[in-house]
Amino acid sequence: MITGKLKSDIDKLWEAFWTGGITNPLTVIEQISFLMFVRLLDITETRNEKRAQRTGKPFKRVYREDQQDLRWSSFKQLGGAEMLPLVRDEVFKHLRGLGNGSSFGEYMADAQLMIQKPSLLVSSVNMVDDLPLTSGDAKGDLYEYLLSKLTTAGINGQFRTPRHIIRLMVEMLDPRPDETIADPACGTAGFLVNVMLYLLEKHSSEQGKIEAEDGSTIYTGDLLEPYREHIQSGMFHGFDFDVTMLRIAAMNLMLHGVEDPDIHYRDTLSNSFPEKFPAFAEDAFDVILANPPFKGSLDYKDVHPSLTRKVKTKKTELLFVALILRMLKTGGRSATIVPDGVLFGSSRVHVALRKMLLEDNQLEGVISLPSGVFKPYAGVSTAILVFAKGGKTDKVFFYDVKQDGYSLDDKRTAASEESTALGPVEGNDLPDVVEKWRARGELELTDRKAQAFFVSADEIREEKYDLSINRYKEIVYEEVEYEAPKVILGRLRALEDEIRSGLDELEGML
Repeated sequence: MITGKLKSDIDKLWEAFWTGGITNPLTVIEQISFLMFVRLLDITETRNEKRAQRTGKPFKRVYREDQQDLRWSSFKQLGGAEMLPLVRDEVFKHLRGLGNGSSFGEYMADAQLMIQKPSLLVSSVNMVDDLPLTSGDAKGDLYEYLLSKLTTAGINGQFRTPRHIIRLMVEMLDPRPDETIADPACGTAGFLVNVMLYLLEKHSSEQGKIEAEDGSTIYTGDLLEPYREHIQSGMFHGFDFDVTMLRIAAMNLMLHGVEDPDIHYRDTLSNSFPEKFPAFAEDAFDVILANPPFKGSLDYKDVHPSLTRKVKTKKTELLFVALILRMLKTGGRSATIVPDGVLFGSSRVHVALRKMLLEDNQLEGVISLPSGVFKPYAGVSTAILVFAKGGKTDKVFFYDVKQDGYSLDDKRTAASEESTALGPVEGNDLPDVVEKWRARGELELTDRKAQAFFVSADEIREEKYDLSINRYKEIVYEEVEYEAPKVILGRLRALEDEIRSGLDELEGML
């Protein structure tokens, strides 16, 4: 989570832009993102150079020999008078050329430096240079904090999914390197990036694991070599209708080894999506991971009829589940975050959607998340629906996550310093979720008092397709013994006598 010092550093950077005459919040976010990206390009290039030295394997360079002066580590040493024309005319020209002929190039084609004052550029470069961009999920935290400064942030139901929740969903679906992965509301591409990180970790030999200077492990993904071409240009697909988010998504994927990310500007619920991208709109993907918008403005007339025929509603959370089912190949699987209302809503549309999941597809799991998971950005109660397109539902795996390793208030303080990809070690149910999920074929899980249990499809039908965990979980009530009323009254009288005596004593002193 973002710390007080990091917030303070970002606030200073934000203030520097405003005092420098750049007052449009979106422009500020874009410019900071560009500077962060240029710095991360240099960090990634340096890391790849060291990896190549150790492994002897070549890599695709971002900077040629004659472009070394365009690297962050080089131009950050310059004064403002030299730095401004170099960054404006050469560094950004290089940036625009990185994605020629790709969807990345589509969003970087008009990238330009809006900073006109040399002093502002120098101070901005120095501040960005001090940001901890290589530690943990700092990039995501920084982006989210920047977005929180937008007065319009959240009006479309957008908020960042915590990395450990993303990792939980990725581990549950266990994507393979020959599959195609999509996110129909990708934002900054957190799900897609974490699939790449997961594949690198899972497909690195012992020789392919390199210890970095800071003691962390670099996963080279050397066992992914047969799938390189597919991973670079055919595996990852993201869609969003926020151009700023798409630029960040494209930058994020490139920095994590996806050279040609397939990121597109499109409202995937709209009529134009199947028309513009017919190959992606239906029966297209093996895996879809998503945290779609829960609210926001929606033009019902613009929603594609293939969705409204299934769920006749304006509620985006219901439409997105129908969309994901349409986009999946038969047998394709998804982990999707939904608000709790999707699980128990009593309207005809809510029930119809849940019936469709259970009767026409394989509803595999309902993971109930604690209501504080998305704080401080939202307090909504949510769950993860895990399902596969087609097939038959016999029973559904339920898990009641009580803690995710962080406090459930606005501060979201880590329960322990020791942490894994699934978050802090202590006070964390997520590793147990993954363990029981992977072993569910061998487990009975009949105890409804436990956190994990199965519910048969027949029982769910009897409950009108209600998927809320409290409908099936047995609550254990602890009997509390209270003192007899006469004893409590006696104590109250004694307390009153003590107060009266004290008042009398005080009065005598006056």
